[in-house]
Amino acid sequence: VYVSASELWIWREIMNIQTDTIQVSFGSKTILHDISLAIQDKEFVGIIGPNGSGKSTFLKLCSDLISPTSGTITYNGRNLATIDPESYRKEVGYCFQRPYLFAKIVRRNILFPYDIRGMEPDISRIEYLFDLFHMPMEYLERRNDELSGGEMQRICLIRSLIFEPKILLLDEVTSALDATNTSIVEHVIDELHKKGTTIISITHNEAQSLRMANRRITIVDGLLANEEELG
Repeated sequence: VYVSASELWIWREIMNIQTDTIQVSFGSKTILHDISLAIQDKEFVGIIGPNGSGKSTFLKLCSDLISPTSGTITYNGRNLATIDPESYRKEVGYCFQRPYLFAKIVRRNILFPYDIRGMEPDISRIEYLFDLFHMPMEYLERRNDELSGGEMQRICLIRSLIFEPKILLLDEVTSALDATNTSIVEHVIDELHKKGTTIISITHNEAQSLRMANRRITIVDGLLANEEELG
């Protein structure tokens, strides 16, 4: 099939992340085998599969936390290995299954995205996000060790959304949340996707993946076992 230069440029522009025959090995153990996958702009891709199948490793590749043993990853048509990691991570947010807060006070986590950009905090943006996640602003002065797991997860999400990412990577972010907190987080993620953010989300919640994603992939034993369109 002939593709003109202009058509190829458009294709690259609408393609956020593409992996080409990616393999990840640690010593003699191979975690991912020849994964080739294209994530398009504004997609919501759910990733499912058994524990230990390589799902989180795939997300770490997409966040540039680890590099593939072989194969290539491209971001909007550019080899990820050639992109400045700090610039890339300003566009790609990543929330882990186990929320991680640094320093001792919530405030330092919320101000961190402004600090690394050398910018003054936007208080109205912070207030908006705290309200969105049903958290009072007083939590800014809370110690990290005073927070519940659900509160920590919401603070991590707020930190990731201070500057709205082009891509948001989510690793089981609702797995340890109660029904109320899960509903709050799902609503925010859904609204973010509707506004145009590309979402790649790992979940063990079958109903959640069917309800929220427009495409779902299954990884089993490090292999891309299935892809399905969900509408």
